[in-house]
Amino acid sequence: MESKKILVVDDNPEIRSLCKRSLVGEGFAVSAAGDASEALQQAQHDHPDLVIIDVGLPGMSGIDLCARLRSSPGLSGVPILFLTGKQDIADKAAGFAVGADDYLTKPFDIRELLMRVRALLRRASLPPEQYVPAQVTTQELRLECHQYFLSTPERTVSLTRVEFDLMYYLMSRAGTVHSADKLLQEVWGYPPGLGSGALVRTHIKNIRKKIEPDPSAPRYIRNVGRHGYVVDK
Repeated sequence: MESKKILVVDDNPEIRSLCKRSLVGEGFAVSAAGDASEALQQAQHDHPDLVIIDVGLPGMSGIDLCARLRSSPGLSGVPILFLTGKQDIADKAAGFAVGADDYLTKPFDIRELLMRVRALLRRASLPPEQYVPAQVTTQELRLECHQYFLSTPERTVSLTRVEFDLMYYLMSRAGTVHSADKLLQEVWGYPPGLGSGALVRTHIKNIRKKIEPDPSAPRYIRNVGRHGYVVDK
């Protein structure tokens, strides 16, 4: 079986070396770049199966690189994992808004990096059109599964891949409350204890910005106390 190809993009040579050495040790084929321009060239040539990007790249930022990859033919669906030293939730929200799948805050445990890489690759290996119906509906929402469109009575919006996966899970189980931990396991494929509830919260926040008439008082994706999120039937 051919090794999955991973591109590591970080301006810190020590982090690039650590990631590359660890991933190669797990059987992955790994290339590395120190800036966004070099990364774009490598990605367009090699077509990696997953890209790990440092948000704070010199010149073109990691967020801008993510947006470029998402708009590139043949690369739009590649899983993207951000590495970031920034704690500001706005930076993570901006990354998710352009299509990033997950983030890992520096300094990080290399074992957690490897687990997240494996989980993202597993999820990416299941094309949605092979396991979902063409459309999922609730009383007020309609999800077009093969186009990643979500419609409310007011508007129709386009979702990123991870936003689609999250909304498909919630809408196909409408009326049931799901905790952040459960969503990390069921949507992202993470084992118990891996990942952060902030990942779920930030994606929910971005979807609400797209569909809610008033995101501060959500109507379509509701919080239920401290228990989690629900989409009504």
